[in-house]
Amino acid sequence: MAIVQLRRYELVPGTMDDFVAWFPRIVPVRAQYGFEVLFAYADRERNEFTWAVRYDGDLAAYEAQLEVYNASPERAAVFEGQPQRVATMHLALVDPVA
Repeated sequence: MAIVQLRRYELVPGTMDDFVAWFPRIVPVRAQYGFEVLFAYADRERNEFTWAVRYDGDLAAYEAQLEVYNASPERAAVFEGQPQRVATMHLALVDPVA
């Protein structure tokens, strides 16, 4: 079983380029903790960044590993010194339909 989370961020105006330049730094950290980034897209017209992450396991395992990842020193290091660029986050667990 796999869990897929769709993440859509409304960015702070004027921060898209910096966010897009920073984002690849988080991908290997996510991978280190078992999370695979499936895709990432920048919608510059709407100032939104949308991406999906997958975790192989059930919901309980996903939630437990997410806590470990969120508390990790590797994640903290990637975010260290970064300004707040996400104004609003829309997060949802999604199911494939096609």
